[in-house]
Amino acid sequence: MTDKSDDKLIEAGRKLFARDWQFIWASPSIQTLPPMAGLEVAFAGRSNVGKSSLINALTGRNALARTSHTPGRTQELIFFEVPGKTDLRLVDMPGYGYAKAPKSQVASWTELIHKFLLGRASLARVYVLIDARHGLKEVDLEVLKTLDRSAVSYQIVLTKADQVKASELQSRIAETEAALARHPAAFPNVLATSSRSSTGMESLRAAMAKLLEERAT
Repeated sequence: MTDKSDDKLIEAGRKLFARDWQFIWASPSIQTLPPMAGLEVAFAGRSNVGKSSLINALTGRNALARTSHTPGRTQELIFFEVPGKTDLRLVDMPGYGYAKAPKSQVASWTELIHKFLLGRASLARVYVLIDARHGLKEVDLEVLKTLDRSAVSYQIVLTKADQVKASELQSRIAETEAALARHPAAFPNVLATSSRSSTGMESLRAAMAKLLEERAT
């Protein structure tokens, strides 16, 4: 991002996430979702891909979203917003795929994920997080198929980019973008991020500021 409009979005993104983000709701089922208000942006991904760490890095609050080295700790849809502001909510989704939990419980979380992605009118965008070290897996492609069936725009965000060599990261981005060519609902470009080094956070914040700007006009 280099021109004046991009600089404006970067600043808008900085202000958006400098606010006092707080936990507001946890939903273990579709029936317990909070009333819809404003736009919602959800973060989906395999267990242990770094969703909670990314939310903490975005908001600059290390303990906002619960992080764990144990896959499957986030078992509900977790909502965050700024008190007194209803323009944007963040949603930390349960990780799909491997988790240290009974298969029936994992199946229940997976069903919750797919139902939420298909049936939430206030859901404006989904960021599908992919571990930069491993790339897209079959379980990720199933989620992309669900998103293709919905009316929600989505974008791939590579996490843990600091743990991959620069040349390997560029190859991972290229192969991921090539795979997205078969998914017309997906953003064609991939964002590379690192919660540890804050790489890509500025661009991700700006993308959400742009979403708000577009929906307001």
